[in-house]
Amino acid sequence: MSRPSRPSRVALAALTVAAAACSRGEPDRGPGDAAAPAASPAAPSASGPGDAAPPATGSAGAPPAAGGPAGAPLAGDPMAIHHEAREDLVRLFSLKELTPRERKFRNPELFLEKNFGGGGPSRINQGNRALARHTRSKEQCLEGLRGVVLQTEEQRARCGGHENMVPVFKTARGKARPAEFCIDVFEFPNKPCELPMVWASPTQAAAVCSLQGKRLCTEDEWSLACRGDPEGGAPRTYAYGDELDLAVCHTQTRHRDIDGKPCDADTARSAYETCATDTEPAGAYPACRSRFGVFDQHGNVAEIMTRRDRDDGKLYSQLKGSAWFYVEVARAHDAPRPKGQETYPDHCSFSPRWHVEPMENAWHVNYHLGFRCCKTVH
Repeated sequence: MSRPSRPSRVALAALTVAAAACSRGEPDRGPGDAAAPAASPAAPSASGPGDAAPPATGSAGAPPAAGGPAGAPLAGDPMAIHHEAREDLVRLFSLKELTPRERKFRNPELFLEKNFGGGGPSRINQGNRALARHTRSKEQCLEGLRGVVLQTEEQRARCGGHENMVPVFKTARGKARPAEFCIDVFEFPNKPCELPMVWASPTQAAAVCSLQGKRLCTEDEWSLACRGDPEGGAPRTYAYGDELDLAVCHTQTRHRDIDGKPCDADTARSAYETCATDTEPAGAYPACRSRFGVFDQHGNVAEIMTRRDRDDGKLYSQLKGSAWFYVEVARAHDAPRPKGQETYPDHCSFSPRWHVEPMENAWHVNYHLGFRCCKTVH
């Protein structure tokens, strides 16, 4: 995938939201006038648990079960959780409290106003609601997570009190090394059974993570959370096992024509108007989970992360993972590349070089690109 050159000196204090063109179906956004990020005292705390163990039952950390009379599952409306109002979007996550010194340099209210909202590709949102098709409701998703321990109290404490985060660590000779980082269990906004957000650039995503007291994950961290085993077992090829299975995660939904026309991703605006963001609630595929307890590292939305370049030592954005339409380009990790067809393997360690940009000026956005956050453990 090619990347357009959009040179600009953009500080964190002047985030951008303008849309621009990008080739090969990857719209980009360039510098604009978004405000400096900061903590928001108004955003309520994100609720829901998170863990590093396989699904379990009978824990207070499990999400509430959904049910009707006599415990019958509720169907619910799959579109009910697709929000467009800024207030509804920012209500899904919480920001850290800033010190008086930090508040001198950051304006949380202006940041949220400039960077979140529906209606177009210039702000972080859940995609074009008029085009989207979701098939699983929040109630159905919660029913699927009934009894699943998402986070233990010990893990929450290890992750600095953040909900829906789990510590990730390496093992040597069967012994666990101290955790160096924690990772969000779900794609942002890191809430069980809410839709992931898209149309965020790496620079904006990094700011959002920072406002929560977190940061973007590095490529190596993301890969370890995907393939690693807290019990010291052998690394897995995929988060869920060693053989490609497109039914385990949300990877089987193909692109749809809208009003008889295919997705046109030449620009951010054309992509927003013609490309449906057909995501499902985070955790709607309970088996799409790594052994550390991280959901949806395959499918749903691709994710932004960072990579330190070995040659110049600078930090770059790195896109990784697959989206709901991966079935269109899927290839097993050990399968040969077919001639005349664009495919790629979506295994945990796959390291594509898609839209690599210096993090101080990284503005690539897309209708199928989201992110999740990590946090250094001290």
